[in-house]
Amino acid sequence: MNKTFPILAGVGFLVSSLAQADTAGIEIGTYQWTPEYSGFIAVNNGTQTGTQLDIENDLGFTDEGHNIVWASVEHPVPFIPNVKFVSSDLEVAASSMLTRDIVFGGETYTSNEMITTQIDMSNLEYTLYYELLDNWINLDAGLTFRQYDGVVTLNTDPAGSNISESELLEFTLPLIYVKGRVDLPLTGFFIDGEINIISYDGDSISDTAFSVGYESDIGLGGKAGYRTFSMEVEESNFVSDLRFSGAYISVFFHF
Repeated sequence: MNKTFPILAGVGFLVSSLAQADTAGIEIGTYQWTPEYSGFIAVNNGTQTGTQLDIENDLGFTDEGHNIVWASVEHPVPFIPNVKFVSSDLEVAASSMLTRDIVFGGETYTSNEMITTQIDMSNLEYTLYYELLDNWINLDAGLTFRQYDGVVTLNTDPAGSNISESELLEFTLPLIYVKGRVDLPLTGFFIDGEINIISYDGDSISDTAFSVGYESDIGLGGKAGYRTFSMEVEESNFVSDLRFSGAYISVFFHF
């Protein structure tokens, strides 16, 4: 799911809007994240409760790389928040042999059937934040709106039972956003951390990342870190309690 264009378009609009300001700081970057998967999903159909499916043991998901792209714009205009966009590709697919009968979206899949599962939890984030500290210690805080536009699909062999059932994942969740960075004086090295978190009305999301990096005098930099994402939601017929966690390597340019 390619969501890079809205990010670039949004950054272009913001840069144009801030052209009259004294200074504007822009950062763009990307990273490759390879998490381990754990947890379960279930898809109901309104009248029938779906089976809780372990995404490792039942569905066969293993480690897979994901691409994340971000861009942020900071400005000196008082009271107007800075803006950050993030596009996350969280689409995975796996095949496995069922060892038990399951119910998914009202359909019954029988034991010893080969199934193929696609989980697309790709999303766009729009963050409005303020810079609370800006020296060798940096601290930002604000609000993120994370828009999911994906699908969960479970298929059997067309030559067999030929069952295909899907559930759209279309919802937006607000998250509290906090980011901190500590620069190591005169070295270019830094330590940073970022968290998006919310818990309300039965939904809970926690997304944290910590890294060590280096930024050159011209603004080109890189960092390596560890990200943990957990998601416990019940939206429409979709129920999940998932955890993705693993290392990432990032490059960025700050100008």
